[in-house]
Amino acid sequence: MLGRRWLEMTWRDGLFAHWPVDPATVAAALPDGLSVATYDGDAYLGVVPFVMDDIRPRGVPTGLSFPELNLRTYVEGPNGPGVYFHSLDADDRIGVAVARGLFRLPYYRAETDVRGTAASGDPDGGVEAGEKSGDADASDAVRFASRRVHRGAPHARFDATYAPTGEAFTPESGSLPAFLLENYRFYTAGSGGRLYVGEIDHEPWTLRPAEAEIRANTLFAANGFEAPDGEPILHYAEPIAVTADRIRRA
Repeated sequence: MLGRRWLEMTWRDGLFAHWPVDPATVAAALPDGLSVATYDGDAYLGVVPFVMDDIRPRGVPTGLSFPELNLRTYVEGPNGPGVYFHSLDADDRIGVAVARGLFRLPYYRAETDVRGTAASGDPDGGVEAGEKSGDADASDAVRFASRRVHRGAPHARFDATYAPTGEAFTPESGSLPAFLLENYRFYTAGSGGRLYVGEIDHEPWTLRPAEAEIRANTLFAANGFEAPDGEPILHYAEPIAVTADRIRRA
């Protein structure tokens, strides 16, 4: 549990799409002080679209809400295991500026369209059933399309429709879903390579298997990676309340 809860928010409508990769691929892109975390010998790159809802300092009645898209991996660091973000794209000019300044995270301004979600303000808008297939209910489908527009940053685009397909579960300790999702710490590098750490807190994830039609995804290329082979491991995340503290020196 955090000693201080500086920010409060809700994360919703999230897809976790993970690809196993050679650990050497990830290691080459990490700052000094971090090493690759692996599961059964594999490192993982994850693409995560979701909506950050009502982000506010603790005690403030209302806050910002915007879609976010990140490319992440998993690491071992001086404060323990955690997440390392290669990039984060968000459709909110103020949110991007605050996150880059206060959290030293590689946020970029993006134009994002999210449909068929409770957080979008259009719960009945939905995504047409023809845009997805399988056992999922079309009313649960999320269409998430993002295009980076940050000046001077590499172009990045993501366009997908995704939906839950199976029964809800909580990741078991030691399982691959727990390795990929039950992370409550992130690392970031500041100017001069100085390493910082941030802590978050929330209840264990409630997940469901998912399906996704990914029509475009250039996040790997934008961050200097070759696109991984094979199909991703997909999880849909139920909404969850999150608190976060300020970053500090690792």
